[in-house]
Amino acid sequence: MLQYKAGYKFVNGGVHAQGLDFPAAITCGLDLAETRRMLTIALIDVAETRMEMGQALPQPDPTASDAEMDLEEPTYLHLRASTEVSEEPADVVAP
Repeated sequence: MLQYKAGYKFVNGGVHAQGLDFPAAITCGLDLAETRRMLTIALIDVAETRMEMGQALPQPDPTASDAEMDLEEPTYLHLRASTEVSEEPADVVAP
């Protein structure tokens, strides 16, 4: 489990959010609960994309902060690894 830091800005009509130490994890929602869920999805999507591209995940920075945010809190990224094969190429014979 990696602990990153989330920032939330309350705006007319909703909440904007971003990973303060996880660039590209940005989203918005109608309220804080929805925005937290959306930020979780954004973190997972960005992490999966980075790993598929062979890029490292950003290092968590507990000191990350943004004075423009109304609320900052930890957010967690849980990762699992698997050796399970979901598809086998047509020319490969599995034992």
